Amino acid sequence: MAENEIRDVFVVGLRNAHAMENQALSIMKPQLKRIENYPEVAEKLDRHIRETDGQIVRLEEILDGLGEDKSTLKDMALSVAGSVAALGHAAAGDEILKNAFANFAFENYEAAAYKSLLAVAEAGGYGAATSGLQANLAEELAMAEWINGNLVALTTKFLSLRQLGETAKV
Repeated sequence: MAENEIRDVFVVGLRNAHAMENQALSIMKPQLKRIENYPEVAEKLDRHIRETDGQIVRLEEILDGLGEDKSTLKDMALSVAGSVAALGHAAAGDEILKNAFANFAFENYEAAAYKSLLAVAEAGGYGAATSGLQANLAEELAMAEWINGNLVALTTKFLSLRQLGETAKV
């Protein structure tokens, strides 16, 4: 593959990742606002929202270093899609569980995107981008692992709250 083709793939991938992180924010922020009975989830979501803000900055720095800009259209489209996805779970009686399942899947999707971007960066000789991409990857993997490690406890708490007749949704 020609050098300019690798660069094109890399730039598109970076723009996609930027939009993906904006989508993640549009999913997590409504979830955080609705959480009442799960402070441990709220704390982790709040922390990951701040991490995601940092991921967006790192992606913008990489794009700037390439003389490229983010894709406002992709950012807007995926943000709307994320908001719709977040609303879809809000009507469910087991919203907290559906959010956890979706977040686990999305964190792994994000991790896969960063692994791919790291491979393209290596193939194209974009070494300056690797530390930012590796930092983003590490944060996504850590969040996915946290969800994975807490899913049983979250489900058990949901069942306990529901059995007590408490609002178990969020």
